[in-house]
Amino acid sequence: MHGQWSSRWIYILAATGAAVGLGNIWKFPYLAGEHGGSAFVLVYLVCVAAIGIPMMMAEVMLGRRGRQSPVNTMRTLAKEVGVSSQWQWLGISGTLAGVLILSYYSVIGGWTLAYIVKSAMGTFTGATGEAATNLFAQFVSDPLTLFFWHTLFLVMTMGIVARGVQGGLEQAVRYLMPSLFVLLVVLVGYAMTTGFFTTGLSFLFTPDFSRLSGTSMLAAMGQAFFSLSLGMGTIMIYGSYVPEGTSIAQTSVAIAIADSLVALLAGMAIFPIVFSQGMQPEAGPSLIFETLPVAFGHMPGGLAFGVLFFILLLVAAWTSSISLIEPAVTLCVENFRMTRRTAAIWCGLFTWVLGLGTVFSFNIGVETTLFDMTFFELLDFLTSNLMLPLGGIALAIFSGWLMTPQVSQSELQMQDMTGYQLCKCSFAFWLPLRCSLFS
Repeated sequence: MHGQWSSRWIYILAATGAAVGLGNIWKFPYLAGEHGGSAFVLVYLVCVAAIGIPMMMAEVMLGRRGRQSPVNTMRTLAKEVGVSSQWQWLGISGTLAGVLILSYYSVIGGWTLAYIVKSAMGTFTGATGEAATNLFAQFVSDPLTLFFWHTLFLVMTMGIVARGVQGGLEQAVRYLMPSLFVLLVVLVGYAMTTGFFTTGLSFLFTPDFSRLSGTSMLAAMGQAFFSLSLGMGTIMIYGSYVPEGTSIAQTSVAIAIADSLVALLAGMAIFPIVFSQGMQPEAGPSLIFETLPVAFGHMPGGLAFGVLFFILLLVAAWTSSISLIEPAVTLCVENFRMTRRTAAIWCGLFTWVLGLGTVFSFNIGVETTLFDMTFFELLDFLTSNLMLPLGGIALAIFSGWLMTPQVSQSELQMQDMTGYQLCKCSFAFWLPLRCSLFS
C-alpha cells in the first residue's frame, strides 16, 4: 500500500524539510555575498514566486495523480493522456538525480557532523583565518576521516527512510523542522546583539542594482530552483503521499514561503556575525567552514553558538537527504517487490559507494579529472546544470501542454477558471524562459 501523510500540516513540514537544506543555510548566504546581497535576494524571491511556486504545484499535481514512485507515476500518466511511455524517463532522471546529489550531499553532511564536534571541543576558540583554513584543508585531505563522517551521516539518513512514511519520515520532520526554526531564531537573536545587525539587514534588503549582472540573475534563478528541490523527484514523491482534499496551490505557497524564510533568516543570522568580525561576505563556499568558525572563535559565547549553528546545518542537511533517496527506495519497493527496509539498505549502499568518489575528490583523487573536473565537481555540474534544468523543462511540457484540462483542474482543485488558466500559463511560460537561460 502506498503511504500517505497523516495530515496537511505534516505534509507542509515534510515538503519544507525536503526543500530546506544546505542550499538555504550554506549556499544562499555565500551566493548573496558573491552577487551583491540585496539585489540578488530580490531576484531570487521573484524567481521563487514566478517560477518556483508554479513548478512545485505542477510536480505535486503529477505526484498526487500518479500515487507511485516518479518513474511509475510518469508511465501511468503518460498512458492516461495518450502519449509515449518514454515519459517515464522524466521520472528516471529525477530519481537518479536525487541519488547522485545525495552521494555528495552526504559527504558535506558529514562535514557538519564533524564541525559540531570540533566546535564543542573548542577547536576554533581564538583561531585565526589562516588556522581555520588550514584546519579545513587538513580535514578534507584525510580520506579516512571523510569516509567515517560520510558513512555516519548516510546511516542516519537511511535509518529514517527505512521506517516508512508515517513511522520514519513523519516522525523526523515533526521534530526536526520546528527545531530548525527555533535554532534559526536563536541565532538571529544573537546576531541582533553584535552591533552589526542593521548592517546585515541593509546588505540583504537594500537593493543595489549596479551590482546585478546576467550571471547574478542566472545564479538567483538556479538557487530558487535548487532550493525548492524541484526536478529531482523529491517533491513528486512527497506529492504522491498528499491526502485528497489538500489544496496543492495553498500548500505550495506555504512551502515556498517557509523555504524562503529559512534562507533569509540564515542570511540575517550569518552576515551580522561576519561584519562584526571585519570579514567579507564574498568569501564564497568557504564562508561556512572557514570564515564563520573564526567568527565564532572570537565572539562572546561563540563556542555555544558555533555548536548551535552546525547543529542547524545538520538538521537542514538531514531533512533534505531523506527526501532525496525516497524516490529510489519507493521504486525498488514497487518494481522489485522488496521490503522497505531491504530497499533502503540497497539504495543506501549504492549511494554510499558513489559518495566515496566525492570523498576521494578532496584528497587522493584530487588530480583525477574528467573534462577538467574532479568527480565531485562533475557530479555537481551534471545534476545542477544538466539533469535538473532538463528535468524541469520536461516537467513544464508535460504539465502545461500534455495534461488534459479535466485532469489538471481536478487535481489542482481550482474552480475559478481565471486562476486555473494562470497556473497553466505559468507552467508553459517556464519552458521558453528556462530554455533561453540554459541554452
